[in-house]
Amino acid sequence: MLQLSGGSGGHVPDPVPRYGSYPQPPLGAGHLSIEYDPRPTAAREARAQVRRRLEEWGLADRGDLGDVTELLVSELVTNAVLHAASRFRLTLSAAHGVLRCEVTDTGRRTPRVIGAGAAESGRGMFLVDALARRWGCHQEGPGKTVWFELGTCGSDGCGRRQP
Repeated sequence: MLQLSGGSGGHVPDPVPRYGSYPQPPLGAGHLSIEYDPRPTAAREARAQVRRRLEEWGLADRGDLGDVTELLVSELVTNAVLHAASRFRLTLSAAHGVLRCEVTDTGRRTPRVIGAGAAESGRGMFLVDALARRWGCHQEGPGKTVWFELGTCGSDGCGRRQP
């Protein structure tokens, strides 16, 4: 069962600059990086690749981590396809009890959280904000990277937004 972890209050990306640049995970940790074309099938392909990788890393069956990761990856990939309409890179890494996903595209528009009203679209970042431990966006070169983090340790409170 999915649990909402709360919101950031202001519904904006995590402003802490130290999370803007994420170091490579240590040797032996999980790492995946794939480029995709902006096709309608990109979200499905990314979900399948993420599921396979989480299974390889032994993380797919940790509560609802696999389902939540697939859902949030799908939202970020869909945003890249719809708004940037160019090739984009999905990067997934797992180290130190944290699963981090990044989607880098050529778009410059910072994502915003829109309430989960009756609109047919625009709820993707609401889900990211509600389910991720932390998320953010940083500009780099001609585009941006939108990222989120989930906890993988399975202990009480792990993976939930920290106050």
